[in-house]
Amino acid sequence: MRKNIYFIVIACSLFSCGGGDSSSAEENSNTAPTVPTLVAPTNNKLCIDNAVSFEWNASTDAEKNPITYQIQIATDNQFTQIVKTAEGTSNYQSLTLNKGTAYYWRVKATDSKNASGNYSGTYSFYTEAEVVANHLPFLPQLVQPEFNSFINSTTAILKWTAADVDTNDALVYDVYLGTTNPPTAKVGTNLTTASWTTTTLQATTNYYWKVIVKDNKGGETIGQVWNFKTN
Repeated sequence: MRKNIYFIVIACSLFSCGGGDSSSAEENSNTAPTVPTLVAPTNNKLCIDNAVSFEWNASTDAEKNPITYQIQIATDNQFTQIVKTAEGTSNYQSLTLNKGTAYYWRVKATDSKNASGNYSGTYSFYTEAEVVANHLPFLPQLVQPEFNSFINSTTAILKWTAADVDTNDALVYDVYLGTTNPPTAKVGTNLTTASWTTTTLQATTNYYWKVIVKDNKGGETIGQVWNFKTN
């Protein structure tokens, strides 16, 4: 009787150990997916739109387990300053980033049993900066003397108005005056006020004048030619 009990205990012990080894072996047989390879945006890509479409080649899994991808985007290539992380089962992602910034990205694959491969290599790209457009000043508007009018003086005060849609721009003016059309003699340079007083004028003469409006960003608008006559 004791021998029978002893054999039963030994058999149960062996069965229990054998079952444990089988389960452990099954778990250890799972391998991580292969490392993804990056496709787009290509490495060192310059000036792409900040709405970025990322793509990489799909990983494979030896056990055919479902795969999830994690993409990391950082502003440094050591990934200490990660700005975006996203996960999904597709081998692509679309993300919106800041403009005018250098970014680095990488991807890794993880299967449904939490086995993760290494991160892919790192690619870099630069998003296009915000375009700041300088608008040219509007054409100057005549104030005085009225177009094709007569003046009874040997001097004249020329006045105009000007504006710029970029309201913070500072405007200056060049004035041209002469007896030919168009006038070629510059009589005022970089004036900060929209007026200029002529020197002594000749009697019974037709004068032509124009104003060039300039902003402080290099913008320049050439005004039309006006005229007045002296008695």
